[in-house]
Amino acid sequence: MRTPASIAGHPLHPMLIVFPVGLLVFSLICDLISFGVEDIEPWVTVALYCMIGGFIGALIAAIPGFIDFGSLSDRLKKLAMTHMALNILVIVLYAINIGLRTSGYTHDALPLYLSILGVAVLSVSGWLGAEMVHKHGVGVDFSPSE
Repeated sequence: MRTPASIAGHPLHPMLIVFPVGLLVFSLICDLISFGVEDIEPWVTVALYCMIGGFIGALIAAIPGFIDFGSLSDRLKKLAMTHMALNILVIVLYAINIGLRTSGYTHDALPLYLSILGVAVLSVSGWLGAEMVHKHGVGVDFSPSE
């Protein structure tokens, strides 16, 4: 089922999500490393910049995802709505996390817990997104290629 937000039959949303997911997961890895090293500053800084990049990338990836949402059948809209709601929760968690870090909570337990929760919710959302693509063919063009 082709989706409207695509270029030459290739859906944009799945292409764009790899960057924010990778950056947000790596920000958690940097946070975890910072708790095990003596000089935490580079790790905390990299975690923050990865978070900001992941946050911006997620907002960009949401645009074609939202455009594609309108083309889904009612049966798939419920699954897509759950996927979208979880992604909005991830955005809110990381907005709070970034806000805390830029306000001075750089090496505190709360930002770490927010990162862990954010990646956990992101994992569930990613699972649902993959289910839409791999089980239901969302964004998959079944027409024969020439």
